[in-house]
Amino acid sequence: MPTPDPAPDRILDCDLLVAGSGAAGLAAAVTAAHAGLKVVVAEKAEVLGGTTAWSGGWIWAPGNPVCRRGGVEEEPGAPRRYLEAVLGAEFDAELVEAFLAAAPDMVGFLERETALEFEGGLHIPDTYSRQPGAGMGGRSVIAKAYDGRALGADIGLLRKPLRETSFLGMTIQAGADLRAFLTATRSAKSAAYVALRLARGLRDRALHGRAMELRNGNALVARLVRSARDLGVDLRVRSGVESLLTEDGVVVGARLATPEGPLTVRARRGVVLACGGYPQDLARRAATFPRPESHASLAVPTADGDGLRLGESVGARQALDLAAPGAWCPVSRVSWPDGSSGVFPHIIDRGKPGVIGVLATGARFCNEGLGYHDYVREMLASVPPEAECASWLVCDHRFLRRYGLGIVRPAPLPLGPWLKSGYLRRGATLKALAAACGIDTEGLARTVARFNEGARWGEDPDFHRGTTPYMRLQGDPSVAPNPCLAPIETGPFYAVKVIPGSFGAFAGLRTDGHARALDGERRPIPGLYAAGTDMASVMGGHYPAGGINLGPALTFGFIAGRHAAASSVPGDDQ
Repeated sequence: MPTPDPAPDRILDCDLLVAGSGAAGLAAAVTAAHAGLKVVVAEKAEVLGGTTAWSGGWIWAPGNPVCRRGGVEEEPGAPRRYLEAVLGAEFDAELVEAFLAAAPDMVGFLERETALEFEGGLHIPDTYSRQPGAGMGGRSVIAKAYDGRALGADIGLLRKPLRETSFLGMTIQAGADLRAFLTATRSAKSAAYVALRLARGLRDRALHGRAMELRNGNALVARLVRSARDLGVDLRVRSGVESLLTEDGVVVGARLATPEGPLTVRARRGVVLACGGYPQDLARRAATFPRPESHASLAVPTADGDGLRLGESVGARQALDLAAPGAWCPVSRVSWPDGSSGVFPHIIDRGKPGVIGVLATGARFCNEGLGYHDYVREMLASVPPEAECASWLVCDHRFLRRYGLGIVRPAPLPLGPWLKSGYLRRGATLKALAAACGIDTEGLARTVARFNEGARWGEDPDFHRGTTPYMRLQGDPSVAPNPCLAPIETGPFYAVKVIPGSFGAFAGLRTDGHARALDGERRPIPGLYAAGTDMASVMGGHYPAGGINLGPALTFGFIAGRHAAASSVPGDDQ
């Protein structure tokens, strides 16, 4: 039965409706609009960008033209072999081949036809460097920094960076930008660079209420928003999709909740679901995530499962057979003086020389320098079911003042506020630190003694930290013989409590290689697409490289927009 129409005075016609304004949704919108379609983007929040705007912004796109221009050439078939090796039983040939074929086209299209400009990650290796086909650099790109003033009035619609991962409202980009901030007290060149960045950031906050030198995911979203406006996309905030409209089994639009009341959007080419997945849907998370009572998500509050709910209402199915349902990342809870709270993602600090991760027993449980997904996976496997799922990152005074730990910044910024809030624990001795954290005293002493014995010689006999290009990139190149290892011996000693977290969910809706949502019989649902974390991850619940959330999100958004533009009616095979 067709879905009944509401009153005729609240109907909007378009070719394609996109639900969500993160990387996937905006890529679909820009691609379809460039092909001549009339596109509406409906965003439930009051701002644009979704979790993408809070992200590091790296995009995994093997074979991309940016890195080819930088001199990186892919061996034919190497990315596929790498994904076959890492994904194992979760390797989906149709999705992987669609992704690998379209990712270079996506990057090239955005470069040629939109406001996107990219920098290449020429020296960023894949996580599992020993696997067949692993890349040693050149498979990643990131949006170039962007002047927020170029958005005009739309700067007010851009989601601000996450408080925990920015500094005075400024985003810090991994690479040369971050290195300058970490070495500002040891390098005149870095100090001058940081001083200029701070001056510009403080000026922008005074004049505009936010930093205007946009980087990372904020720059990516800003450039996509600029491109969408240039192409005539109708961007609507505070417009959540409440239900889908169907006619004879074809999705032809949706009912929106807007400040002005209900609005029906008729979409001739269908609907793209890109609402951000379900990491903030507590009921669905509890049903699918391990140890949900300990979990803290890095996703925006509005990523609460709308896309999955909408897709399931017309027959789409969630993928529940992935290696992991979420894109894991270790996080620490942050309490601010104003009473607010947040979470900090431990992406970089774990790989630096002079820090280890231990359980309440005081024992290490993993190679801290491997990927963030791996750290959480090992923590989940190592903590007994009856115990709190947590670990502690432990370091000494030298480490803390040189690199920082979690949200605690390196010298010369003060430690006092974080000690006072309880975020950072301190002990004059390892025994005192263990007591402050509730860690087994003898266990911690044994672990640190064993770690130090090898670290002095640049060795980690238990977990082999610093033995692959990926791990060594996370370290400090000024430390020899192993940039990832240094002893923990200069008191006082410090620790930060770390719990399981996630960037988002992997377990979205099943789709085919055209990003079309599939029903229980694996048949495409005419007129319905899913991308980003509303789509089950092409990585099958694995994390083979940095940027494997945004890379597929942009690529399958691009695929959805391209397919919708090429289809004369929703659901056509193209």
